[in-house]
Amino acid sequence: MSGPDRLLRLLQLMRVMAPPVTAKRLAAERGVSVRSIYRDIELLRLSGARIEGERGYGYRLIEDYALPPQTFDRLEIEAMTVGLGEVRHMGDPDLARAAEAVLAKIAATLPDDSEQHLLHAISHVYRPAGRYDAHPCLPTLRQACWDEYEIEIGYRDQAGVASRRLIRPLAIMYSERVLTVLAWCCLRDDFRMFRVDRIESLSGRGASFRPRRASLLRDYLARLSDENSA
Repeated sequence: MSGPDRLLRLLQLMRVMAPPVTAKRLAAERGVSVRSIYRDIELLRLSGARIEGERGYGYRLIEDYALPPQTFDRLEIEAMTVGLGEVRHMGDPDLARAAEAVLAKIAATLPDDSEQHLLHAISHVYRPAGRYDAHPCLPTLRQACWDEYEIEIGYRDQAGVASRRLIRPLAIMYSERVLTVLAWCCLRDDFRMFRVDRIESLSGRGASFRPRRASLLRDYLARLSDENSA
């Protein structure tokens, strides 16, 4: 294996392996010595890769635009085409525009033959109608998740009962036909799901709950997993 290919494979391993990414684990995965891993990590750093950590403690790859363009095989290109095609047909106009932009950016960085594979992929998504109706509250919900601040919503449940809820939005869940906000409900003092199409009003920026979103979401997803496996 050539030097550049070896280093690119090491970068990919560092992206996909669960932490801590130690030299010992990388060496076992690549079938090389730990000393070779140390040497290649130093070469990556000299090439512009931002890699935190040190020997004996594990490493963390910080993505950097100084790295050379990514290369993908044909199946990876097909996966991107299907995934971005699905996003474009969801019915969410903001995500559809973002998917188009991502596809264009990826195509611009690929070698000529890979770009042709992307532009003329054999895998396509066809949906005559979007999965979800566009909802005006989605941009605010996304921003509240990103910035980790509470919002107040006017909500109507399945029985038609209206209520006001102060929530900490954690994630937007795209299921088969329903768009749902996973949140911590301050009224119930517990996790709750709120269907986006039942949100009738939404207030502005509330109190910050940073940096708790990641841990709250992790706990909520673990609970859902336990409930589904019970």
